[in-house]
Amino acid sequence: MPVAASRYWNAMYGSTSEEVLKDEEGLQIIRVLGRNMAFLIRAIHAERECGGLSEQESRRIATNFIK
Repeated sequence: MPVAASRYWNAMYGSTSEEVLKDEEGLQIIRVLGRNMAFLIRAIHAERECGGLSEQESRRIATNFIK
């Protein structure tokens, strides 16, 4: 499962919207996360267009552990 990462915990702090906007480190972390997510989405889309992603099995096989 692809996971987009950032630099640190993906969080911003503040009691009000105005306080959150003053959290410069939090704003930077969210910007980096957004760019990384956009890159990952574009990369997956491009790979899908080229036919490079693996095929998905159409039928799910479930195991019944109750005997």
